[in-house]
Amino acid sequence: MKTSMIFKTKLRLETMKVREIKFGEKTVQIRAVAPALLFYKQEFGSDLVGDMTKIINGYEAKEQKEEGDEEVQGVSQADFQALGNINFLSILQMAWAMAKADKFGKPFPKFASWLHEYGEDIDFSDEDLVLDVVEEATKGFFRKSAGIRGAFAGRK
Repeated sequence: MKTSMIFKTKLRLETMKVREIKFGEKTVQIRAVAPALLFYKQEFGSDLVGDMTKIINGYEAKEQKEEGDEEVQGVSQADFQALGNINFLSILQMAWAMAKADKFGKPFPKFASWLHEYGEDIDFSDEDLVLDVVEEATKGFFRKSAGIRGAFAGRK
């Protein structure tokens, strides 16, 4: 019984770990916990999970390359189209809300001030930035079902 309780406590702590994302040389800690949902709604008037779903759908277009897809300088037309479908501002908003949640109870800047602090270091050609933010949100908000795909698996 005691071992089971220790295992559950350790598992819970692992799911609550902080993820670090990089804006150039600067590191930001983010955490997908319930307050992030509230902060996102309060600041942006939108639902974080809903916006995340739109980002994932836009990004999946990248996976759907057609035969004969032309490449320009090593980048396919499908890749360009996928980039056009991703709302990069929403990714930054998600990162801000999860960073604020990580610093819960401590003073934290409004989105515009926070963005100004990191703005010159943000590079959207760093695919890890987009993937890390979305992955933290999916794993954090859909813990038991292996991310957003598991949460909606089997729905028609």
